[in-house]
Amino acid sequence: MIAPAHKTYGITGASASEIASNIESVIRNGRLRAGAVLPAIRDLAHSLKVSPGTIAAAYRTLQSRGIVTADRRRGTRVTARPPLLIRGAEVAAPGLRNLAMGNPDPALLPNYRPYLGRLKVTRPRLYGEPHNRRGLLQIAARQFEADGVPGRSVAIMGGALDAIERTLQAHLNIGDRVAVEDPGYFEIFDLINALGLIIIPVRVDECGMQPDDLENAVKLGAAACIITPRAQNPTGGALDAARARALRRLLDANGKVLVIEDDHAGPIAGVPHYTVCHARKERWAVVRSVSKSLGPDLRIALVAGDEATISRVEGRQAVGAGWVSHILQELVELILNETATAPLLQRAADVYAQRRCAIIGGLAGKGIEAIGRTGLNVWVPVGDELGVVASLRSAGWVVRAGGRYRIKSEPAVRISVGALEESDSEALADAFAQSVRHSATTRSG
Repeated sequence: MIAPAHKTYGITGASASEIASNIESVIRNGRLRAGAVLPAIRDLAHSLKVSPGTIAAAYRTLQSRGIVTADRRRGTRVTARPPLLIRGAEVAAPGLRNLAMGNPDPALLPNYRPYLGRLKVTRPRLYGEPHNRRGLLQIAARQFEADGVPGRSVAIMGGALDAIERTLQAHLNIGDRVAVEDPGYFEIFDLINALGLIIIPVRVDECGMQPDDLENAVKLGAAACIITPRAQNPTGGALDAARARALRRLLDANGKVLVIEDDHAGPIAGVPHYTVCHARKERWAVVRSVSKSLGPDLRIALVAGDEATISRVEGRQAVGAGWVSHILQELVELILNETATAPLLQRAADVYAQRRCAIIGGLAGKGIEAIGRTGLNVWVPVGDELGVVASLRSAGWVVRAGGRYRIKSEPAVRISVGALEESDSEALADAFAQSVRHSATTRSG
């Protein structure tokens, strides 16, 4: 006999708010894990002796908070990363090579020490003073304009995801649909779920979003789309001139769709930035983080957009965080103004390209296809991603299973090259080939 739903999960409550709070507690305590299916509305209503409408209201509350997602065919599920817990970073055991995290190589980042000694922020910033440094805004505007992105309205946010979240909130309402890349960055998926928005997956190839699939997403009611113009995570795809034109034509014909470009890798991506936003009049933003190029701890993203979008984004920032630390702003400004920075960033782009090519070539020599045209990641389609990941870990390598990055796309694993030396590529390719064979044997057995 199957136990009643409230006993199986420990769910209690007599009102919608009580039930929602209790389910949140159950998730927080680990009794309901990410991806778990919640009880059917009628089953839980029967168990708790409340009306189905009460349970439906509780589930809607959880959905608006991004804690669960609802699908008529799959039921109501806990999201992949509900915004409840602070999870620790993945830590590789001693002796393992960690190629999972997507970090830049510290040796290819600027040395902060000389710049820290040159900081001129000698007193605390006070309320009522300008939020942004004029010099950093001017640098951002020049860089955007050089890449064909209008730089008339620019903001400074606390990182790429902060900027994307505020831009989505500036235009969208709970229940609106957002077209995203598939495979794509799982933190974007999590953010969209946390905002109570609905994901529409769009296929990607080495040149980014496929126009026909994006057009279908627009027909399905996408109110926004998030495009990675280069260093697409996890595939390394990047828009070329032809793909950017095709996407631009489609989006310009649908001017009410909010367009966000997530240029998270910026100058270390290895290819030019082809934007789809240069002629848009409204509802657009280009987000350029410094995390990959200057370091993840510099929590700054430079954002260009139309006047209304930037005004709303800055207005929301003003009633929340207020502003990004002027110490960080000045540090980034000093680094970007340094003549030695451009050659340093070019060297980083070149080294990452060499590492990508080395592992892609090594895998090709084993008959394994991989892609990674730009950025810090290589994407390798496999039949059994969890089996390959486990086998590689046994051989001393930590890579990421692709499940978190996929919605409808096929299984794969992601290899990050930030911690990969070219000399390691042959050994990794050998281990990868053995892992593929081992997982295939295990499945057939």
